[in-house]
Amino acid sequence: MATFYSPSTYLKVFAAGIVLAAAGILLYTFLQPENVASGTQATDLPDGIAASAPAMTVYSSPTCGCCIDWVKHLREHGFTVEKINTEQLQQKKAELGVPQRLSSCHTGVIGDYVVEGHVPAEQVKRLLAIKPDVRGLSVPGMPIGSPGMERGDRYDPYDVVVFRTDGSAGVFASYHQNQ
Repeated sequence: MATFYSPSTYLKVFAAGIVLAAAGILLYTFLQPENVASGTQATDLPDGIAASAPAMTVYSSPTCGCCIDWVKHLREHGFTVEKINTEQLQQKKAELGVPQRLSSCHTGVIGDYVVEGHVPAEQVKRLLAIKPDVRGLSVPGMPIGSPGMERGDRYDPYDVVVFRTDGSAGVFASYHQNQ
């Protein structure tokens, strides 16, 4: 013969389940390491880069929309970014040693490096991991399909250029070369 429990028994079991679920959520939320709580997974970063990668400061024009999209791209890949709007962007680029021929619409500074233009987050992480003796990286101009410049299924070929304080430069990575 089947046993039937009273409605108050079912209510007590249900309430206990709710309390246990709430406790589990609270424990998960408050006891996680900072990198998990902030959405940055240690596996998103190359070997040698801690989840607490240095913060990046990005200088851009107050009216630049693609700069906002690039900052969003960086944040989605685990970077902490402070965006500073400035009317003296060209002066800032000169102060930071960005060659005019490698210029783009925004300039980032992370640690001792300058990141000019729409550089993919993976290349910034690679730069921080290998720590070459260079001034920084650049994606000159504003190529369609680079982070922050997405336009549907259009992709212009572009290079991520590494540049040094003496003005020399070379290719650090290439994208969409066979399009």
